[in-house]
Amino acid sequence: MTRVEFYFNVPDKLAKVTELCDKAVAKGRQLTVFTQDDGMSNLLQQRLWQYSATSFLPSVGPEHIASQDAPIIVDAEGSNLIQDDILVNLKTGHPPFFSRFRHLIELVGLDEEDKAAARSRYKFYRDRGYQVKSTDAAAAVG
Repeated sequence: MTRVEFYFNVPDKLAKVTELCDKAVAKGRQLTVFTQDDGMSNLLQQRLWQYSATSFLPSVGPEHIASQDAPIIVDAEGSNLIQDDILVNLKTGHPPFFSRFRHLIELVGLDEEDKAAARSRYKFYRDRGYQVKSTDAAAAVG
């Protein structure tokens, strides 16, 4: 069964995704990041490729020729799923294909609209029998 984890009080979702990708890739894991749209996908890929002065996090879109070998797939459509390890959801709704992944990560920002959408997703997963872990990103920093 898919492990579901919510990080809430996330001030910068793309920064958090980059941090999570760094940790996961260092452990040899693969990620699919399900973004709101192509604009968000492009912005995230820029952040990943420019992660630090001495390293980068290789990422591609699902249609890219290197997608079979890339540790991070950035996708706004979800129509060509390549791996089934970790899914990071940045959309407001639940991904219809989340259950094929081993681990689902949901990020919740600071604004009330995002929190309301997250509560709906949380209830959706819980009502279907998934155990949901919650982590306060603000507490983890301090």
